[in-house]
Amino acid sequence: MDERGPDSNRAVPVFIALIALLTLAALYAPRFKPPTTVPKFVPSTRPVMPIVELWLSTADRRLKLAPQPDIEMSADGSLPADVVIDVHSKYQTMVGFGAAMTDSSAWLLQNKLNESQRDALLHELYGPPPNLNLNMMRLTIGASDFSLKPYTLDDVAFGESDPQLLHFNVASNVQDVIPMVREALSINPGLQIIASPWSAPAWMKSSQNLIGGALLEQYESTYVDYLVKYLDTYRSYGIPIFALTLQNEPNFVPITYPGMEMTATTRARIVTQYLGPKLASRRPKVGILEWDHNWNHPEQPSSVLADPDTARYIDGVAWHCYAGSPYAQSRVHRAYPQKDTYITECSGGDWASSINGELLWFTRNLLVTGTRQWARGVVYWNLALDENHGPHFGGCDACKGVVTIDSQTGTVTRNDEYYALAHFSRFVLPGAVRVTSTDTDADKGIANVAFQNAADGSIVLVMVNTNAEARRVSVAEGQARFEYTMPPQSVATFVWSPDRAVAWVRRAIWWLKRIQ
Repeated sequence: MDERGPDSNRAVPVFIALIALLTLAALYAPRFKPPTTVPKFVPSTRPVMPIVELWLSTADRRLKLAPQPDIEMSADGSLPADVVIDVHSKYQTMVGFGAAMTDSSAWLLQNKLNESQRDALLHELYGPPPNLNLNMMRLTIGASDFSLKPYTLDDVAFGESDPQLLHFNVASNVQDVIPMVREALSINPGLQIIASPWSAPAWMKSSQNLIGGALLEQYESTYVDYLVKYLDTYRSYGIPIFALTLQNEPNFVPITYPGMEMTATTRARIVTQYLGPKLASRRPKVGILEWDHNWNHPEQPSSVLADPDTARYIDGVAWHCYAGSPYAQSRVHRAYPQKDTYITECSGGDWASSINGELLWFTRNLLVTGTRQWARGVVYWNLALDENHGPHFGGCDACKGVVTIDSQTGTVTRNDEYYALAHFSRFVLPGAVRVTSTDTDADKGIANVAFQNAADGSIVLVMVNTNAEARRVSVAEGQARFEYTMPPQSVATFVWSPDRAVAWVRRAIWWLKRIQ
């Protein structure tokens, strides 16, 4: 029997808080003045240098977001350095990082974990640092390939139609998706949710089927009513939608799962005539994101944004990672700098290119390069899948989730994508701004990106060494600098506060949250 009283559990947090206060007192309290007969002490003019905290992961999985010894900066910031950080040169403000709560993910969480397992995992994923601190999510409006069956939210018998949407319902989401999203929101009320449809109801389509076909022009207004009804219904369940896309991957028509072609002309017409006006006065605001497809066709969103009548309703562009280069994001951003950029889907999987793991690819190509190319948020595909890459209906049969849930035991395995996301989501907080850092990817094979958090001014630098050998890297920020040898094929997150007192308080708060 545990004989400790409840007060003993509070002793450690109180002790740590006391240490933090004593540290501040030691740094800032007036010093005792000795008698005038003793020579006056002249304090050193040497500045107190920041301490750099470091977390490291290696592609061989030997280290997984492992804390490393702190690095003390030196006052040599004027010397040449590989990476020079300028916090006065700012770019986009970050919304965050996350993954999709697909039907498959929600079903696994609800049905293959017991209550304590589910609670622990959701807190680990959505809780504040040192948890993963995911604060973005994507939902599918109706079924995707990662659903147990095909459906939309207004299905009627073949040959019938429902232009008044009298049969609209979210019954298919009530048992798993809605409860899981609500639970995630209870842990992180600031969760930003993007919703995307894979198909309109079959009776609205040229194919009369969820698979294939295109939206009939006569139902474009009804389709928008369908999407707005989704927004209203989910809000009634306490689930606010941050942004909406008109169609998932509109330039691709799948043959094994729900999908629908939607040309740039159609998307522009629907936004201009129906969706834009309906959402314009909505409060709280729901953003409209154009495209929601791969990097290899930047001309598609560009052509939609070229029409000012359409562009005035569009808040940003959503991208997928399966073809092309993230540099397409900058191409569109340069042409339309007032529009935001998001990466809304990217999946890893058990395919030939991932035989040695995916930590480096996801960190370098998706997260580092994606954010350097203006992404305000990065959302992975499935949050969770089982050991058989499912359940799913058609589509990808080798995809992986951020985590894998064993369907027999409930055991959770954290995949490479988990650690790639964690190197950002735990440290780059919502509202952080990306700042200038020297691009060292091409010449040194070390990719990097830097941010400054709004709350405490702390600086976050993420670096990826894709080389097979260790590389020494020097970093300068202001008048401070440090050096570090990046291990072969590794990912490192460095965090420091220009004010050392803030760094101590930050460390104390981190420990307090960790033991609660």
